[in-house]
Amino acid sequence: MASEIIMPKAGMDMEEGTIVKWLVEEGEQVDTGDPILEIITDKVNMEVEAEESGTILKIIGEEGAVLPVFTVIGYIGEEGEEVP
Repeated sequence: MASEIIMPKAGMDMEEGTIVKWLVEEGEQVDTGDPILEIITDKVNMEVEAEESGTILKIIGEEGAVLPVFTVIGYIGEEGEEVP
């Protein structure tokens, strides 16, 4: 089953983050630890890394979107896997 990519909580006070740029495209293969997107919070800019190896199946969060922490912003899994 596909795994969720979520807006991470980068600090105790962080409630939302802005997607600055996706560093990957749908269909692209990534390895655990590869940077997949850049986000900005009120205190820091950071790269978000893939938590597992696989294929970027779907990108939901658009660049420039301001989203609450733990919001699903994409899916990663095996090529051909169904996305919820």
